[in-house]
Amino acid sequence: MSGAMKNMIYLDYNATAPIRRAVITAVAEAMAVYGNPSSVHGAGREARALVEQARAQVAALAGARARDVTFCSGGTEASNTVIRGAGAASLIISSVEHDCVRAAAEASGLPVYEIPVDGDGVVDMTMLEHHLKEAPKPALVSVMYANNEMGAIQPIADIVALAHENGARLHTDAVQAAGKIMIDRAALGADYLTLSAHKIGGPQGVGAIISAPTAPLKALIAGGGQELSRRSGTENVAGIVGFGVAALEAMADIAMADKLGIMRDRLESEIKAHTNAAQIVAERAPRLANTSCIAMPGVKGETQVMHFDLSGICVSSGSACSSGKVKVSHVLDAMGYEAGVADASVRISLGYNTSDDDIDRFVAAWKKLYDRTAVQG
Repeated sequence: MSGAMKNMIYLDYNATAPIRRAVITAVAEAMAVYGNPSSVHGAGREARALVEQARAQVAALAGARARDVTFCSGGTEASNTVIRGAGAASLIISSVEHDCVRAAAEASGLPVYEIPVDGDGVVDMTMLEHHLKEAPKPALVSVMYANNEMGAIQPIADIVALAHENGARLHTDAVQAAGKIMIDRAALGADYLTLSAHKIGGPQGVGAIISAPTAPLKALIAGGGQELSRRSGTENVAGIVGFGVAALEAMADIAMADKLGIMRDRLESEIKAHTNAAQIVAERAPRLANTSCIAMPGVKGETQVMHFDLSGICVSSGSACSSGKVKVSHVLDAMGYEAGVADASVRISLGYNTSDDDIDRFVAAWKKLYDRTAVQG
């Protein structure tokens, strides 16, 4: 850890999780294996064995078969591949999807139908059914398992059932759900499920598509036919190995959910006790135990992020996937929050290194900013 990070409180796990020590070790060892995993000689077979071991580990995290895992460069490529390669005639996405799904849908050239959400960020099943009946078939429904900004968990099994009843396939972006709640692709019935290594403490730049045995998947990247011709290009062996180790540890992390939920709830209750002006986004919805999105009306999210940064605390305002930009959240806008609230929120996301002292320091810094702003106002 660098000197600048030693005293930093990191509460931005939904942006990227700190890389795990076991992952660093495994990646370093894998980098010494120099064979191409497509080569038939001994060095190539050694590299191939590492890739296949990691494939089994990632499959276990998602409740899937190893042969149904396709490695790629990350969650963005994974979702883009599904949206473009599922053979859909139309797309139905929720209004709170990650930008990688929204942008891919817009660029697809296909008709796109948007499912609204309620005030807690949960999809409107009646409107989903309406879209399924009017959209050109076959449709692909894309609804994220858990939201990256406010943590709401969607009823994916119910959405899958409704999609299948209407001849549609279902993709769920499970990037934020992995390692926080149990995932079982087969039990859910999802046709496609996408993951990203760095959200669970693995390396950045590696992800996976988990597809059902009967789900079509046309390659987005053509070439040598690696990954069973679902994603060409020489595999990132070291990154994939790190993904596998992170997947193993992330499965164990699920047991921490109750502990993180207690810390998150304490954080929210102490802020609400300090002022009733604070708003907890998606407070009534089933949420990831580690995620809290809190609005401090009258104080821009960007101002809050800078304040916390100067206090040695890392948090985010909205998604961290916009090249460093801080902008009004389309998620909160879709949930019906007015601009004065939507642009005044920050996301706090806890993880495996979060302590009670971290929560205390965040709450103290939040109160300090709020009290100073209230006096000035």
